[in-house]
Amino acid sequence: MITAQRPTSRIDAKRRSVLDHRKKHFAQPAWEHRDYEYRLSFYTLPPTGEIGVEEFEGWALARLKVLAELEACSFRNRSPEETREAMHPILEKHMPLHQNSSRSMTLQDERKKDHYSHFILRLAFSATEDLRRRFSRLEAQLFKLRYNDDAVKERQAFVDSLELSWERVTETERLELGQDLVNATPSWRKGETEEGWFKVDWEKVPELVEGRRVLVKGAKAYVPSREQTSMVVGEFGRRLDAALELTSRALPRLDEDDRLSPILEHLSKSFTAPDAAYAASDSVISGATINAASIDSLSQHFPLCMQNLHRELRKNSHLKHFGRLQYTLFLKGIGLSLEECLIFWRRSFRLIQDDKFNKEYKYNIRHAYGDVGGDANKRGRGYTPYACQKLLTEAPPGPGQSHGCPYKTFSVDNLIQTLQVKDENLWPAAELDTILHPNSYFKRSFLLKNFGKVQSGDLGVEG
Repeated sequence: MITAQRPTSRIDAKRRSVLDHRKKHFAQPAWEHRDYEYRLSFYTLPPTGEIGVEEFEGWALARLKVLAELEACSFRNRSPEETREAMHPILEKHMPLHQNSSRSMTLQDERKKDHYSHFILRLAFSATEDLRRRFSRLEAQLFKLRYNDDAVKERQAFVDSLELSWERVTETERLELGQDLVNATPSWRKGETEEGWFKVDWEKVPELVEGRRVLVKGAKAYVPSREQTSMVVGEFGRRLDAALELTSRALPRLDEDDRLSPILEHLSKSFTAPDAAYAASDSVISGATINAASIDSLSQHFPLCMQNLHRELRKNSHLKHFGRLQYTLFLKGIGLSLEECLIFWRRSFRLIQDDKFNKEYKYNIRHAYGDVGGDANKRGRGYTPYACQKLLTEAPPGPGQSHGCPYKTFSVDNLIQTLQVKDENLWPAAELDTILHPNSYFKRSFLLKNFGKVQSGDLGVEG
């Protein structure tokens, strides 16, 4: 359990002495200095020291950014090598964790931040099964990324320190199993004579069993040494799942500082629903009047998904339902009013008659803005502009449809061709982090080009 240090003083000693007996189990042990011997960690013991509120929140947000980037790599179907390359600068920026051989002077500080941030997010994401599942999956991915990137000797020393209940297959047993063992191990290459095996309960290596990469006999799986990664990562996941379950049961009884509750709630909400974290300030340009006539000019600042919809609309004077909804919510998010949005769509659908537009399209636009409809629209808010995560998890567009994320739905050749047309000088690449919302992309791009106008307060609508 982690406590946040007050700015001027620690918790009064008298207060500690009168803790309710039911809460003593969760009370903080005395602070003691801790050396982190290994770069990797199973996060078995919670931290026992006090940290400031700024560190508490800052370290948690840094780790959350790393996990969000990992999830984005997964959504984009990046290979392990592509993920490793994409994550390297992100980890160096937010959560550097160097090896002992680097002789870095900040090793202990890095590992302390890693240790504390894990447990802070564990508190934030233990409340629901969905949060626990996502957190465990992403933490396991992060652990695997670091495990594969670790120095061989340091990694093996860490694994040995875990004292895992893996039984080495003896030479006698290996000879008894003979060719069956070799045939069931695809990673064994012809000509190799030296290959060690471990014997573990088969349910501890489900992915190896499912992939038919190990011999299963007598409820035991015979795992070659080179598959050690799967075994270690699997053990990491199992222990974390159990720990998250225990944390969820303890949450109602924790004596948390009232200042921390809003932080933990904000972290969990941002993690569970990226759309919920959207705010008008993320995309509306203060001082800029956006109307239907300015959309063509402003489209140069749209992310690829919205540029694709805009081009298709101008090309065909029409978009199908899901494309219209996605684009309408985006335009709403950048500050286009309902009245101007209706004008924009009516002008864009120039090939159809007024009656058809009013009957088949107008209501849906008003509904997206919250002008009509019940339930979700009762308070007139309408729908929230879609975040990247939602676009990435949408069903693939069918024939004639253009919605979704082009980075997922376009063919490689089509994507390359499209990106070559896009003006790279306007890309909002000033920050290293992946942008997680199309509307955030728009605002960054617009402000990047119009920095001088922003300073003077004369934005206009030229884009």
